[in-house]
Amino acid sequence: MIAGEYQGFDVVVDDDGVAVITFRRPERLNAMGFGTRRDLSEVLTLAQLDDSVRVIVMTGTGRGFVAGVNNRAGDPEPPTLVPDLAAGPGSTRAPINLYGRLVTFAQEPVRAIRRLDKITIAAVNGAAIQLGLSIVLACDFAVAARSARLGSATLRMGWQPDEGGHWLLVEHLGVKRALDFVLRKRIVDGEEAVALGLVNEVVEDDQLMDRTMELAREMAAGPQVAMRFLKKAVYNAAHLTFDQAGDDIASKTAVSDFHDDAHDGSKAFFEKRPPVFNQWLEDRQPE
Repeated sequence: MIAGEYQGFDVVVDDDGVAVITFRRPERLNAMGFGTRRDLSEVLTLAQLDDSVRVIVMTGTGRGFVAGVNNRAGDPEPPTLVPDLAAGPGSTRAPINLYGRLVTFAQEPVRAIRRLDKITIAAVNGAAIQLGLSIVLACDFAVAARSARLGSATLRMGWQPDEGGHWLLVEHLGVKRALDFVLRKRIVDGEEAVALGLVNEVVEDDQLMDRTMELAREMAAGPQVAMRFLKKAVYNAAHLTFDQAGDDIASKTAVSDFHDDAHDGSKAFFEKRPPVFNQWLEDRQPE
């Protein structure tokens, strides 16, 4: 089980299989230090292997979702699941070392989200800046509070969106609108974020978690094998030719069509009753 307290966040898993990751550094608008990012990457990796988890929700406390990274000197964090390998002996801020840190560590939380075949949802309660924006865009769904603020804004400090935010913005906006967004250092509210396609929907602040959990439970009740295959197929399709995407979905269908979920789903359709999905998860035996 991944439920528990970690550096900068905690995880609760309910009986429906919804894991809620709540970022808890409100005094820093939940900006993430090195240890928090490493713990988050590890927890997401473990979530892939945890059969009690079907859907992952991420949200924040206070006025921030995740307002970038916490690089304040002398601002220590509590012990983490993994050591700060990037700050060990001999590690300096030379360009070649910074490159390694960015590729190996800074980008890993976003990469870990995209690696998951389980459904991910961002409940954007407040400021989602730089890394926070990338986490939102990496999730499969995003629900924003009306007061949320989303932006890259790294150029305000002369920095790059080095966690992969530029790629995610191109994916969501296309090249010209992504350039407009990053070069003009735009920060948008929930209404404009949904108009741009950065989030799926916007709700009143006090309805954020109710709406998010409603969506999460809808996803958790669906046929997990077919849904996870389809999620991967859709992301793959964005970068494949039609023939390649057809081959990909055919190979996945050749597995999912023989699963118990598909057997009962087709029977239920003709018997005009609700299907019984995910019995394989209900009957699972812990190792």
